[in-house]
Amino acid sequence: MKKYKRIFTIVLDSLGIGAMGDSAKYGDIGVDTLGHIAKSVPSLNIPNLQKLGIANLHPIQHVATVEKPLGYFAALNEASVGKDTMTGHWEMMGLHIEKPFQTFTDTGFPKELISELEKRCGRKVVGNKSASGTEILDEYGEHEIATGDMIVYTSADSVLQICGHEEHMGLENLYKYCEIARELTMKDEWKVGRIIARPYIGEKKGEFKRTSNRHDYALKPYGQTALNALKNANLDVISVGKINDIFDGEGVTESHKSKSSVHGMEQTIELADKDFTGLCFVNLVDFDALWGHRRNPQGYAEELEKFDRNLGVLLSKLKEDDLLILTADHGNDPTYTGTDHTREQVPFIVYSPSFKGNGSLGEFDTFAVIGATIADNFDVQMPENTIGHSVLDKFN
Repeated sequence: MKKYKRIFTIVLDSLGIGAMGDSAKYGDIGVDTLGHIAKSVPSLNIPNLQKLGIANLHPIQHVATVEKPLGYFAALNEASVGKDTMTGHWEMMGLHIEKPFQTFTDTGFPKELISELEKRCGRKVVGNKSASGTEILDEYGEHEIATGDMIVYTSADSVLQICGHEEHMGLENLYKYCEIARELTMKDEWKVGRIIARPYIGEKKGEFKRTSNRHDYALKPYGQTALNALKNANLDVISVGKINDIFDGEGVTESHKSKSSVHGMEQTIELADKDFTGLCFVNLVDFDALWGHRRNPQGYAEELEKFDRNLGVLLSKLKEDDLLILTADHGNDPTYTGTDHTREQVPFIVYSPSFKGNGSLGEFDTFAVIGATIADNFDVQMPENTIGHSVLDKFN
C-alpha cells in the first residue's frame, strides 16, 4: 500500500548549499550558493522554508533555526561527474553519469560543425562563443534582423543555443534549425546535452527581449529512469517547467511549460487542486538562468522570497497523503568568479502534513535517493543499472 498518493518534487534550479568534497577538482573553492546569497543581502525573508528546516540544514544569515522544523532534511552529494542541469536531474531519477557532457565554453564550436550547420540551414552563423543570452542579442540582434544571419552561442553548460527573431526569422524556422543542430550534434565529438531555441522580440539594441517560446532539444536519457518505472506502472508523471525537455519526454505523462519560476509555482499550486496519483516534478529555472549565471545575489534572494510566498500557498493545499520534496540540481554561487555552475551539495527537504517526526537525516552520497524513495513509495521497481536507495522508512 503506497504511503503517499501524490508526491510533489520541486527543483530550485542551482540552489546549492556548500562545496562538495571534490569541488576543488571542478575549480570551485569555498562555494556556497545559499550561504553567500544570504551574506550579500541586507535581509532574507523566507518563513516557509525556515519552518521546514532550511536554516537547520544549513546556516543562513538573517534566517534563524527553528526548534521543531516541520520537515526532515539532508544534504545530498552528487555521485555523477559534472555539475550541469541534465546530470543533476538524471541522477535524481537513478542514472549515474560517468562521462561529462561536451562543452565548448572556451573555444566555441568547431569550424566543421558550424560549416555543416550553415549549409543545412542556408544561413550564415554569427557569434559562436560563450555568452549570456542578453549580451549576445545586444551584440548581434540588429545584425541578424538586417542580414538573416543566425546567432549561435554556448555557455558553461553543454548546450548549443540558436537565437531567432519571432517575426523576422519565425518560430517554425528557428525550431527547424534547432532540429538540424540536434541531428548534427549526435556525433560523439560534437555531442552536447541540449540544443536550445532562444526566440526573441524587439527591433534594436537595448530593447531585445527573450520570449517564453524557448524550446530545448535534449539527449534522451542513457537508460530507463524512475520516471519510466512510474509511467509503466500507470502512475501519473506530471512535469512543470523544463522537466519534460530535460528527459526528452521519457517517462512523462503530462507536461506544463512555464513562463517563469513564479508561473511554475502557480501551475504547481493549480495541480495541487487536482486529483492524481503519482509524481508532480517541477523545475524552477529562473534562480539559475536569471540570477546565478548573471552573478546577481540580490536578484537571487528576491526570487527566493517570491518562491517562499508561493510555497506557503502550496503548503496550505497539501493533504495528509501528500509528500513534498524540495531539492536542487547543482550550485551556481552568484558571488563566485566566472558565470559557471558550481559543484555543491544540494538540499533534500521533505514534508507531509501527516508527519509526526522531523529533523536531520544527515547526508547521502547521491541525488538518486530522490527517485528511489519515490519508486519505493509507489511499490515500483527501479529500472536495471540505476543507483540510489530509498529513505522512505525514515519519514514518520
